[in-house]
Amino acid sequence: MSSEQTPVTSPDDTGARPCRLTYAAALAALEGLALVVGGVWLLVLGLAGEPDDRQQAVTGGVTLIVLALLPLLAARGLFARKGWSRGPAVITQIMALPVAYNMLMSDGAAIPAGIVLAVVAVTALVLLINAETTRALGIRGPGNAGDAAK
Repeated sequence: MSSEQTPVTSPDDTGARPCRLTYAAALAALEGLALVVGGVWLLVLGLAGEPDDRQQAVTGGVTLIVLALLPLLAARGLFARKGWSRGPAVITQIMALPVAYNMLMSDGAAIPAGIVLAVVAVTALVLLINAETTRALGIRGPGNAGDAAK
């Protein structure tokens, strides 16, 4: 048996943050901010405007603001190079894809917004599953899980 031990893979905090990780964090933050803006807009419309259903507008606004927490927390974790943050960021992008599809199937101004959302979600997914991003976050693949135990 060798006296050498395989080091546990951990994020390399000494090096610069990879651009892909920074871009993925920025996209997640952008999505979170968009949800907050949409939620505040619905809340203001529900409280000060004349919506069709005031209760539905207020509930929708509060829901969007609460949903914004997921991508905002994920973005903060990605900026800080925390391995746990990739999961919520990926979940956010996967949830955004059906929303983008529904926007694309609608009429009017929702179509360009759906295109933008789809492009942002797919781009963020590609950045999040990139090997450079995975290494920077200290995430080991399924075949490497036993390497730390040796």
